[in-house]
Amino acid sequence: MSEQSLDADLCVRECERCPALVDSRSRIVNGVGPTDADLVFVGEAPGANEDEQGEPFVGRSGTVLDDALRDAGLARSDVRITNCVKCRPPDNRDPHSEELDNCRGYLAEELDRIDPELVVTLGKVPSQHLLGRSVAVTSENGEVFDARVGETSVRLLVCLHPAATLYDRSQADAFEETIREAARLAGLDDDESGSGGQSRLGDY
Repeated sequence: MSEQSLDADLCVRECERCPALVDSRSRIVNGVGPTDADLVFVGEAPGANEDEQGEPFVGRSGTVLDDALRDAGLARSDVRITNCVKCRPPDNRDPHSEELDNCRGYLAEELDRIDPELVVTLGKVPSQHLLGRSVAVTSENGEVFDARVGETSVRLLVCLHPAATLYDRSQADAFEETIREAARLAGLDDDESGSGGQSRLGDY
Protein backbone atom coordinates (compact mmCIF):
# COMPACT_ATOMS: atom_id res chain seq x y z
CA MET A 1 0.00 0.00 0.00
CA SER A 2 1.37 3.44 -0.93
CA GLU A 3 1.92 6.12 1.68
CA GLN A 4 -0.81 8.23 0.09
CA SER A 5 -3.40 5.46 0.27
CA LEU A 6 -2.30 4.55 3.81
CA ASP A 7 -2.71 8.15 4.90
CA ALA A 8 -6.18 8.27 3.36
CA ASP A 9 -7.01 5.01 5.09
CA LEU A 10 -6.09 6.54 8.48
CA CYS A 11 -8.33 9.59 8.01
CA VAL A 12 -11.55 9.67 10.01
CA ARG A 13 -14.13 11.26 7.73
CA GLU A 14 -17.38 10.68 9.58
CA CYS A 15 -17.94 9.98 13.27
CA GLU A 16 -20.90 10.78 15.53
CA ARG A 17 -19.93 8.85 18.65
CA CYS A 18 -19.75 12.00 20.81
CA PRO A 19 -22.80 14.27 20.37
CA ALA A 20 -21.22 17.23 22.20
CA LEU A 21 -18.15 17.11 19.95
CA VAL A 22 -20.23 16.74 16.81
CA ASP A 23 -22.04 19.93 17.81
CA SER A 24 -18.88 21.88 18.67
CA ARG A 25 -16.60 20.89 15.79
CA SER A 26 -16.48 22.40 12.34
CA ARG A 27 -14.43 19.48 11.06
CA ILE A 28 -12.63 16.31 12.14
CA VAL A 29 -8.94 17.05 12.64
CA ASN A 30 -6.84 14.08 11.55
CA GLY A 31 -3.17 13.48 12.18
CA VAL A 32 -0.59 14.95 9.82
CA GLY A 33 2.89 13.86 8.84
CA PRO A 34 4.56 10.77 7.38
CA THR A 35 2.71 7.48 7.75
CA ASP A 36 6.05 5.79 8.39
CA ALA A 37 7.25 8.35 10.95
CA ASP A 38 9.67 7.16 13.63
CA LEU A 39 8.43 9.88 15.97
CA VAL A 40 4.75 10.56 16.76
CA PHE A 41 3.49 13.41 18.95
CA VAL A 42 0.09 12.99 20.61
CA GLY A 43 -1.89 15.90 22.04
CA GLU A 44 -5.27 15.87 23.74
CA ALA A 45 -7.73 17.45 21.26
CA PRO A 46 -8.01 20.21 18.66
CA GLY A 47 -8.46 23.78 19.82
CA ALA A 48 -10.04 26.67 17.95
CA ASN A 49 -7.10 27.18 15.56
CA GLU A 50 -6.85 23.47 14.83
CA ASP A 51 -10.59 23.21 14.23
CA GLU A 52 -10.42 26.14 11.82
CA GLN A 53 -7.33 24.99 9.90
CA GLY A 54 -7.84 21.23 10.09
CA GLU A 55 -4.36 20.44 11.41
CA PRO A 56 -3.12 19.54 14.92
CA PHE A 57 -0.93 21.96 16.87
CA VAL A 58 -1.15 25.20 14.94
CA GLY A 59 -1.35 28.63 16.51
CA ARG A 60 0.91 29.62 19.39
CA SER A 61 1.40 26.11 20.77
CA GLY A 62 2.22 24.88 17.30
CA THR A 63 4.84 27.58 16.89
CA VAL A 64 6.48 26.52 20.17
CA LEU A 65 6.53 22.91 19.03
CA ASP A 66 7.86 23.81 15.58
CA ASP A 67 10.65 25.89 17.12
CA ALA A 68 11.64 23.08 19.48
CA LEU A 69 11.66 20.59 16.60
CA ARG A 70 13.86 22.92 14.57
CA ASP A 71 16.28 23.29 17.47
CA ALA A 72 16.44 19.49 17.64
CA GLY A 73 17.32 19.32 13.94
CA LEU A 74 13.83 18.32 12.78
CA ALA A 75 11.03 19.83 10.76
CA ARG A 76 7.30 19.35 11.30
CA SER A 77 7.27 17.30 8.09
CA ASP A 78 9.68 14.79 9.67
CA VAL A 79 7.25 13.72 12.40
CA ARG A 80 3.62 12.65 12.81
CA ILE A 81 1.39 14.90 14.91
CA THR A 82 -2.03 13.74 16.09
CA ASN A 83 -4.45 13.93 19.02
CA CYS A 84 -6.24 11.56 21.38
CA VAL A 85 -9.56 13.14 20.33
CA LYS A 86 -10.06 14.35 16.78
CA CYS A 87 -12.85 16.87 17.35
CA ARG A 88 -12.78 20.16 19.23
CA PRO A 89 -14.49 20.01 22.65
CA PRO A 90 -16.89 22.86 23.51
CA ASP A 91 -15.13 25.98 24.81
CA ASN A 92 -11.78 24.16 24.47
CA ARG A 93 -12.47 22.13 27.62
CA ASP A 94 -10.53 18.92 28.28
CA PRO A 95 -12.10 15.91 26.55
CA HIS A 96 -14.22 13.76 28.84
CA SER A 97 -13.15 10.20 29.59
CA GLU A 98 -15.99 8.80 27.46
CA GLU A 99 -14.86 10.95 24.52
CA LEU A 100 -11.28 9.76 24.93
CA ASP A 101 -12.47 6.16 25.00
CA ASN A 102 -14.68 6.68 21.94
CA CYS A 103 -11.71 7.96 19.93
CA ARG A 104 -9.07 5.58 21.29
CA GLY A 105 -9.60 3.04 18.53
CA TYR A 106 -8.73 5.61 15.89
CA LEU A 107 -5.48 6.47 17.66
CA ALA A 108 -4.68 2.80 18.21
CA GLU A 109 -5.09 2.08 14.51
CA GLU A 110 -2.97 5.09 13.60
CA LEU A 111 -0.11 3.99 15.86
CA ASP A 112 -0.42 0.38 14.76
CA ARG A 113 -0.14 1.28 11.08
CA ILE A 114 2.67 3.80 11.55
CA ASP A 115 4.65 1.68 14.05
CA PRO A 116 6.86 4.51 15.34
CA GLU A 117 10.05 4.17 17.34
CA LEU A 118 8.70 6.59 19.95
CA VAL A 119 5.43 8.23 20.97
CA VAL A 120 5.61 11.58 22.77
CA THR A 121 2.57 12.62 24.82
CA LEU A 122 2.21 16.39 25.00
CA GLY A 123 0.65 17.30 28.31
CA LYS A 124 -1.32 15.67 31.09
CA VAL A 125 -4.42 14.42 29.25
CA PRO A 126 -2.69 12.27 26.60
CA SER A 127 -0.10 11.06 29.12
CA GLN A 128 -2.76 9.87 31.55
CA HIS A 129 -4.95 8.46 28.81
CA LEU A 130 -2.23 6.33 27.23
CA LEU A 131 -0.55 5.28 30.48
CA GLY A 132 -3.85 4.58 32.25
CA ARG A 133 -2.88 6.32 35.47
CA SER A 134 -2.44 9.72 37.07
CA VAL A 135 0.61 11.55 35.72
CA ALA A 136 2.43 14.50 37.27
CA VAL A 137 3.73 15.90 34.00
CA THR A 138 6.08 18.48 35.49
CA SER A 139 7.96 15.88 37.55
CA GLU A 140 7.65 13.04 34.99
CA ASN A 141 8.61 15.17 32.00
CA GLY A 142 11.32 13.35 30.06
CA GLU A 143 10.61 9.89 31.49
CA VAL A 144 10.09 6.91 29.20
CA PHE A 145 7.51 4.18 29.77
CA ASP A 146 6.12 1.16 27.98
CA ALA A 147 2.46 1.53 27.08
CA ARG A 148 -0.14 -0.45 25.20
CA VAL A 149 -2.60 1.23 22.84
CA GLY A 150 -5.04 -1.30 21.44
CA GLU A 151 -2.93 -4.21 20.22
CA THR A 152 0.17 -2.04 19.85
CA SER A 153 2.99 -1.77 22.37
CA VAL A 154 4.73 1.61 22.25
CA ARG A 155 7.66 3.31 23.92
CA LEU A 156 6.22 6.51 25.35
CA LEU A 157 8.00 9.69 26.41
CA VAL A 158 6.08 12.06 28.70
CA CYS A 159 6.48 15.70 27.71
CA LEU A 160 5.17 19.04 28.87
CA HIS A 161 2.54 20.65 26.68
CA PRO A 162 3.99 23.43 24.48
CA ALA A 163 1.50 25.86 26.00
CA ALA A 164 3.14 25.33 29.40
CA THR A 165 6.12 27.35 28.16
CA LEU A 166 3.82 30.23 27.21
CA TYR A 167 2.33 30.42 30.70
CA ASP A 168 5.61 29.79 32.51
CA ARG A 169 8.83 30.58 30.67
CA SER A 170 10.81 28.64 33.29
CA GLN A 171 9.41 25.47 31.69
CA ALA A 172 10.92 26.24 28.28
CA ASP A 173 14.31 24.61 28.84
CA ALA A 174 12.75 21.39 30.12
CA PHE A 175 10.34 21.24 27.19
CA GLU A 176 13.04 21.87 24.61
CA GLU A 177 15.39 19.33 26.14
CA THR A 178 12.67 16.70 26.12
CA ILE A 179 12.09 17.32 22.41
CA ARG A 180 15.82 16.88 21.81
CA GLU A 181 15.71 13.66 23.80
CA ALA A 182 12.74 12.48 21.73
CA ALA A 183 14.77 13.01 18.56
CA ARG A 184 17.65 11.03 20.06
CA LEU A 185 15.47 8.15 21.23
CA ALA A 186 13.79 7.92 17.83
CA GLY A 187 17.17 7.88 16.10
CA LEU A 188 16.57 11.24 14.41
CA ASP A 189 19.29 13.28 16.10
CA ASP A 190 21.94 13.12 13.38
CA ASP A 191 20.68 16.01 11.25
CA GLU A 192 23.67 18.26 10.64
CA SER A 193 21.47 21.34 10.68
CA GLY A 194 20.27 20.69 14.20
CA SER A 195 21.79 20.86 17.63
CA GLY A 196 19.79 18.05 19.15
CA GLY A 197 20.73 14.62 20.29
CA GLN A 198 23.75 15.40 22.41
CA SER A 199 22.03 16.70 25.51
CA ARG A 200 20.73 14.12 27.93
CA LEU A 201 17.89 14.62 30.34
CA GLY A 202 18.58 14.92 34.00
CA ASP A 203 16.20 13.84 36.75
CA TYR A 204 12.90 15.61 36.07
